[in-house]
Amino acid sequence: MKKLVLIAALLLAFHQTQAQELEVVQLYTQDELLDLIKQNIHLQRVQADDCQLVNDIQARADVMKVPAYQFLYGDMLAYGVCVRKDVERGWDLMQQAAAQGLPEALEQVGRYYHTGKFVQQDRDKAILYLREAAGLGNLNAQLRFGQMLVDGDASPVDMEQAYRWLHHTVIADEKKHAQVTQLLAQLANKMPGAVLERAKKPL
Repeated sequence: MKKLVLIAALLLAFHQTQAQELEVVQLYTQDELLDLIKQNIHLQRVQADDCQLVNDIQARADVMKVPAYQFLYGDMLAYGVCVRKDVERGWDLMQQAAAQGLPEALEQVGRYYHTGKFVQQDRDKAILYLREAAGLGNLNAQLRFGQMLVDGDASPVDMEQAYRWLHHTVIADEKKHAQVTQLLAQLANKMPGAVLERAKKPL
């Protein structure tokens, strides 16, 4: 009898230890996920969470059509993170997120069209998506669009607006700040003085 009690006690202790070691990962809030996406660490976070949230992420992307989760799940599929790689389906989800106006999705789709990642290079489509994302305050889109203008890959008509976006952006990251400063100088060299002054006026 004593042996049975001892075995039961040991089994109970073992299961309690196992339960303590297995941490339940909470699904990301909308703000948390958007912050992860902005830092471009969303895929690393899913992996760090041992891929426990794949079903919840898929449900929010496919059933609830939440743009941030469409973007996340699309990226997971495109790169084969915690799921079987499916670039076509991943791309479709990213485009759905972009169609709903998610700035990060607009920027990424525009970037892929610009670089020819997953799709054929298409400058006109890149400009369309990047301009939209830039107008919604996405700094990466503003930088890429500004660089396209400097390189002569976009219409000079957009130069004033591109300068305005960058000039009035508040940036905490020192590296990005230096990048913006350099890009603004390059844009300024291509702009008439009156247009430049107009672009610098408070919003």
